[in-house]
Amino acid sequence: MNNSKNNAAKVADFLLQINAVKLQPSNPFKWASGWNSPIYCDNRKILAYPKIREFIKNEFISLIKEFDTATCIAGVATGGIAIGAIVAEELGLPFCYVRSESKSHGMKNNIEGDLKQDDKVFVIEDLISSGKSSIKAVKDLKEFGVEITGLGAIFTYGFEVSKKNFLKESCSFKTLSDYSVLLDTALKNNYISNKELETLVKWRNSPSTWNPNA
Repeated sequence: MNNSKNNAAKVADFLLQINAVKLQPSNPFKWASGWNSPIYCDNRKILAYPKIREFIKNEFISLIKEFDTATCIAGVATGGIAIGAIVAEELGLPFCYVRSESKSHGMKNNIEGDLKQDDKVFVIEDLISSGKSSIKAVKDLKEFGVEITGLGAIFTYGFEVSKKNFLKESCSFKTLSDYSVLLDTALKNNYISNKELETLVKWRNSPSTWNPNA
């Protein structure tokens, strides 16, 4: 296993260890979208674990070096704010964050910080599902006038719709870990059985129509 795959497996194992990712094929969750899902991801739990938080920060720093040099880091509200600020601090770069919608009062900002139009911005997100929130943030930043060097996230489910959304927006992105690596890691470390693995694979193939009782 090369270093990149090994680190992706480490990220996946950390997420499983701290229950940032919960796998419940026999007792699925209901997402806000209405989808039934055997997985739930809450990467904000990472912030409570200093050693894991440090590892994730360093993984982002390594990932950012694979893109054009950034002059500013932007976090996507809310999950990308804290980890984005930590990464920006380590790199000695300015930080801003992008709201899901503009404030209804005051300056009515949707981008918070002191962004300059000649900035080259790397965007940090915590989780990519459909990619809609990430793409909206990228569009808002582009409308402000900055150049986007790329986007990085902690985890992605790897849905085809998210890949299409990023391709449509011409935004390059990479993640520290993904659904396939997570399943391999979960099986290897006995978080799931082979039967549960089959269920989890079926869900990812058609999440919007997956029936836990079928």
